[in-house]
Amino acid sequence: MSDVFQGRAVRSGPALGSGDMQNGEPSGGGHGPKSALDADAVRQAYRRWAGVYDAVFGGISAFGRRRAVAAVNALPGTRVLEVGVGTGLALPHYTSEKRITGIDLSCDMLDRARQRVRRQSLRTVDALLEMDAEATTFEDDSFDIAVAMFVASVVPHPDRLLAELKRVVRPGGHILFVNHFLARGGVRLAIERGMASASHSLGWHPDFAIESLLPPEDLARATLSPVPPAGLFTLVTLPHGKPVLDVAKVA
Repeated sequence: MSDVFQGRAVRSGPALGSGDMQNGEPSGGGHGPKSALDADAVRQAYRRWAGVYDAVFGGISAFGRRRAVAAVNALPGTRVLEVGVGTGLALPHYTSEKRITGIDLSCDMLDRARQRVRRQSLRTVDALLEMDAEATTFEDDSFDIAVAMFVASVVPHPDRLLAELKRVVRPGGHILFVNHFLARGGVRLAIERGMASASHSLGWHPDFAIESLLPPEDLARATLSPVPPAGLFTLVTLPHGKPVLDVAKVA
C-alpha cells in the first residue's frame, strides 16, 4: 500500500476541543445534545470498542450501512469520502467505479480497516487516514460524494462537520448521512433522553436531534429515508448546491 494509505493527518485546534458550552448546552442552538464529546473522549471510547465493534454493532448498523453505500453507488461521480470509516465494514460494498478515501479519528479502528483492505484485496480504497472530520486537510472540491455513517452524533460540533463536507465536496455533488436522530415523542424519546448521561461511555449522543446537524434551509432540501430496524436510523441525502452563475463573466 502507498504511504498515503498509512497516513496520519490530524489537526489540532478548535475542532478538537470540548465544545463551546453555555449553561450545559452547546452554544448556537437549543437542539444540541446535553454534553459535548471531545476528540479524546471519542478516541477512548472507540479504543474500547475497536476489538468488538463488528460483533456488537455490525448487525444493527448493517441496514443503514447498506442503504448508504447503495445510495452512493447510484450517484454520479467516482471520488468518495467516507467519514468515520471505522473498521471498514462498508468498504467491500462499493462498486468498482468508486474510488474511496476513508478517514477516522480512531487509529485503533483504522488498523482494523487496513487489515480488512489487505485481507480482502479491496482495490477501490485509495487511502485510509487518521483525520479530524471537522477540519480535514483536503483541498476544496476534492470529492464528488461524502458519506458519514453513524458519525454525526459522535463529533463535537456537527455544524462544523457539515461545513467541512460542503467545502471538500464539489458543487453539484452529494453529502449523505446515516444516523440515529432523537425521536419526536413517545417512549423512545424518554429512553434516549435518559441515556444522554452515558454519552461519554457510549462514544455517541443518544439524544441527538437532526436540527443539530442540518439548518432549516438544508433540512428543507434533504431527502430523509427511514432505515430498519424499526426506523431507528435515517438516511439523509443532501444535494450540494451548484455555484451561482456570474452573469457579468458570461457576458
